[in-house]
Amino acid sequence: MRPGTLGRLALAGTRADTIRVVLTALSAALAALAGLAALTVLAIPTPPATDDNGVRWSLQYATALLREPGLRGGTAFALLLLALPVLALAGQCARLGAPARDRRLAALRLAGATPGQVTRLAALETGVASLLGTVGGLVVFLVAHELLDRPDADGRLALPTDVLPSPVALGAVVLGLPAVAAAATALLLRRVVSTPFGVVRRVRRDRPPRPWFALLVPAGVGSFAGYFPLLRWLERHDVQAPLPYLPILVAAGGLAALVGTVLAAGWFSYAAGRLLHRLARGPAALLAARRLVADPWAGSRTFAALLAAVLFGGGAAAYRANFQARYAAELAEARSSGDMARAGDTFYLDTIGLVDLAVAVAVTIAAGGLLVALVEGVVARRRAYAALVAQGVPRGVLGRSVAWQALAPAVPAVLLALTVGLLLGRFFAGPVRTSTVAGAERFVMPGVPLEHLALLAAGAVAAVALTVAVGLIFLRASTTVEELRAT
Repeated sequence: MRPGTLGRLALAGTRADTIRVVLTALSAALAALAGLAALTVLAIPTPPATDDNGVRWSLQYATALLREPGLRGGTAFALLLLALPVLALAGQCARLGAPARDRRLAALRLAGATPGQVTRLAALETGVASLLGTVGGLVVFLVAHELLDRPDADGRLALPTDVLPSPVALGAVVLGLPAVAAAATALLLRRVVSTPFGVVRRVRRDRPPRPWFALLVPAGVGSFAGYFPLLRWLERHDVQAPLPYLPILVAAGGLAALVGTVLAAGWFSYAAGRLLHRLARGPAALLAARRLVADPWAGSRTFAALLAAVLFGGGAAAYRANFQARYAAELAEARSSGDMARAGDTFYLDTIGLVDLAVAVAVTIAAGGLLVALVEGVVARRRAYAALVAQGVPRGVLGRSVAWQALAPAVPAVLLALTVGLLLGRFFAGPVRTSTVAGAERFVMPGVPLEHLALLAAGAVAAVALTVAVGLIFLRASTTVEELRAT
């Protein structure tokens, strides 16, 4: 198949295919903006040390997050974290209109296309849509870079509009994201084979999910739990810390805890389905239970971005409690000594407020991905829903079953992610030095921020419930008698 023919076929399709391409491009544009913003922060040059600026701050910026070189890495990392739920949203958008796409691919197989050509066609569709999005994101970034270059009265900039990432970095974002998206599409289609007769054969998992992925969670938490005691031991014994290895250990532990939490969501879905099937008496809960047991991975995939955002939110809540306790200890020590100049400032508390804002944005984006997945599931199963309604099942029962199917695994998974994030944050931040007694330091662990944790958990569950309420709007249109003839 020639490249030109392959490109025309990749851009052809129905209205659902057009919507999928547009949503994928929009998601890629948002991810590109987050990546370009992070690279811009990292591109800020550090000035040489002078008599007036021995700390090598970039004094042309109004905020300390950009002025201080030690804070730029954390700022860029927070911006990159915003790209994770956006990429998850792109993955959900790629599944929109899957039945119609399967029929189109089956028609191409009937015309003589090989399975490899069909896979390349689907990957090219995602890659082209992502490339359009990243190019659009680059254009928006460059335009905003010029429009927002407005110094204040003191000549300081609120954003790093005086620097740009290198051309290599720009090209890596604009071309790298579409390449990754296309490769991910080809990888996801490795278990799917479309026959020329429109039958889609999927290699399914015969065994139910196992909770072995949850073992990654205590491993990751354990690595964080030993971080602060190891630093104290190294300080007491005057041992030079192996700097290249400690950050790698912490990063590997955090990644293990995150992956374990996300992958354990499949087992949560299966366990919630088994429990509902055993305890429920109403038809709505029984329908949801059978659906969760039959395909637990379908629902768990949609929670990945939400659980990641909740986990980081739990860690931010732990850090907030640590900074509050540290500020209170410094303030009490300053009052006892009569030197209020030694009192700490609220810079780190204000920074955590920005992290909370980023978590809220990530939860909102993840809720958008949940909505797309829910609508796609309702549309894909419209024949089954229409058959149930035609046989006398009320639409309200179907709506409640969809709500059960979404909320039953979401609640325990959110609680697990929140607990893991809290433990990671508490262990990594460590205890707070409150006072010195007879020359010895005294360290105390700060309290658990129950209010922030409850607010975060309630917000995540409310986001899931809101997506269910919005998604049920499509249920009535998908359960008409005419849908019985849909293929």
